[in-house]
Amino acid sequence: MSHAEVEVLTAREVPLGGPRAMTVRRTLPQRSRSLIGAWCFADHYGPDEVATSGGMDVAPHPHIGLQTVSWLFTGEIEHRDSLGTHALVRPGEVNLMTGGHGISHSEVSTPATTLLHGVQLWVALPDAHRHAPRDFQHHVPEPVHRDGAEIRVFLGTLAGTTSPVRTFTPLLGAELRLAPGATVTLPVDPAFEHGLLVDEGTLDLSGTSLHPADLGYVAPGRPALTLTNTATTPARAVLLGGPPFGEEIVMWWNFIARTDEEIRQAREDWAAASDRFGEVKDYDGDRLPAPELPTTRLRARGRVR
Repeated sequence: MSHAEVEVLTAREVPLGGPRAMTVRRTLPQRSRSLIGAWCFADHYGPDEVATSGGMDVAPHPHIGLQTVSWLFTGEIEHRDSLGTHALVRPGEVNLMTGGHGISHSEVSTPATTLLHGVQLWVALPDAHRHAPRDFQHHVPEPVHRDGAEIRVFLGTLAGTTSPVRTFTPLLGAELRLAPGATVTLPVDPAFEHGLLVDEGTLDLSGTSLHPADLGYVAPGRPALTLTNTATTPARAVLLGGPPFGEEIVMWWNFIARTDEEIRQAREDWAAASDRFGEVKDYDGDRLPAPELPTTRLRARGRVR
């Protein structure tokens, strides 16, 4: 693979969670690329000292047409949703929530958390399943070791291990840790496009140097990816992948739909406290209000805009 065939996407800083917002680095979506496979949203945050930042406190809010994937490096987050789920997000453990027709949830860092650091990811549901019922899954992947790399596969298949977590399109999600100077070549599905989000250290992806918060994009057609930790300190990254998502989506606030009208209806349902989204119990505070919709129609977008 040549240097030119790795596209480097840079993140922008945005506030998350309303009036008690923490700052996150958002890599997806952006104008140059809206999706990688069905992955349509990637926030990367920390390491943040909770005593300074205030931690995470995202009040109950709604979702439609997607799955949320929570993955932590450090800290602990309390998850509550309108299924009645009360779960903890911990490092090395994946929580996946399905909000097809409608779900709501809250996310709050626990009092024991002093350092908060992780990623929040969304997966767009394909048209045939975008009204799927609410669901929640939890999985603790066993680490796999290859050539100085430690790999935790939380979705899909990589390095001879497969996650049991159910998705509605083929996907890959894995945390990679590379020892200083290590090089690892990982066979991947050539039908997939991939994105490597660097968390710490400096990684060379097939000739392109990636630094923290960079995401290196690789188009379909490659049977393997070669990564090298060029630094004298450990490196860590999250590898995302999937076949190109062949549908256009309308994405606004916490909703993924296909038309402007569907988004406006979902907002109206949330504002009216409709049963569509259920109720998150035992959260100390009010629900997040929906922002105002634009006066112009929301436009659909696909893989590359």
